Amino acid sequence: MKHTDKLVRLVWLCLILSLFVLAGGCGSVTRQEGNLASFAQADEIPLARGMAADLCVANEDVIPRQDLEHVPDAAGLFSLTDHQVLYAKNIHRHMQPASITKLLTALVALKYGNLSDPVQVSDNVLITEWGAKLCGFVPGEEGLTLEDALYGLLVYSGNDAGVVVAEHLAGSVEAFAEMMNQEARAIGATQTHFVNPHGLTAENHYTTIYDLYLIFSKLMEYPKFMEIIQTRSYTYTRKSTGEKLVWDNTNWFFTGEAKAPEGVAVIGGKTGTTSAAGACLLLLSTQESTGKQYISVVMNAPDRPNLYLEMSDLLNEINRSGL
Repeated sequence: MKHTDKLVRLVWLCLILSLFVLAGGCGSVTRQEGNLASFAQADEIPLARGMAADLCVANEDVIPRQDLEHVPDAAGLFSLTDHQVLYAKNIHRHMQPASITKLLTALVALKYGNLSDPVQVSDNVLITEWGAKLCGFVPGEEGLTLEDALYGLLVYSGNDAGVVVAEHLAGSVEAFAEMMNQEARAIGATQTHFVNPHGLTAENHYTTIYDLYLIFSKLMEYPKFMEIIQTRSYTYTRKSTGEKLVWDNTNWFFTGEAKAPEGVAVIGGKTGTTSAAGACLLLLSTQESTGKQYISVVMNAPDRPNLYLEMSDLLNEINRSGL
């Protein structure tokens, strides 16, 4: 074969390979899910989700023509159906999320854990920080499963449940926090950094409203998560004594202390309150007339009554927007 023929073939081969890469040929990297062994490879997977067409994107504030009556310090309203941001205020600002942290804890647990696994309860569940909400786990108690712990984590917002989940999956709170941060990066939540699984105030523990939207969107892929967040009350029975612990949902839209706007139904979500974070709330809601779904987030409200006034106004944007 002549030298010129070889050169032409080489050029054509390079051209074909280039077209193959541009068409997504390098996107065939696969990843096992559902076990801890797969977690170690999380950082090796190219991230494309942040550029996906099915995600809402907002690089600046999105304020409707008429601002809300109860104006939040930071809030976001995302249409999952239409992939549009209907309201955005400070959605990329680093903020303490309080117990909304537990959403990422749940994501790691659902992805890498087995719900039926028994979990051990160490002395570290005896959290003494003022205001810390506890499910009431006793060190050494038997019969508790990862599924029970997740109900305590998401329904009752128990901080001790966060410790149980973390130690079960990673051996320590510190090691689990690294799992959380690595998982956040893998789904595009790159402005999130957590140091614990429950959200009690700590230095260098922060996220953004937009990252919470990404985390919650990913969680919606898990049927068990969707089941848990709609649970009004969960009863856990101690194996050793038969004592029943009843964990009621902390969401005021479920308890009747707050009411959603007419035509909007709250499916579920996550609450969070600390002195550093203020009162926080993330919800999944649906517009009853269309079935369209929305994620709404309010952060840093001065107190819980104002939080729910701000959230109700935000949900009203669903009716006003026409989307």
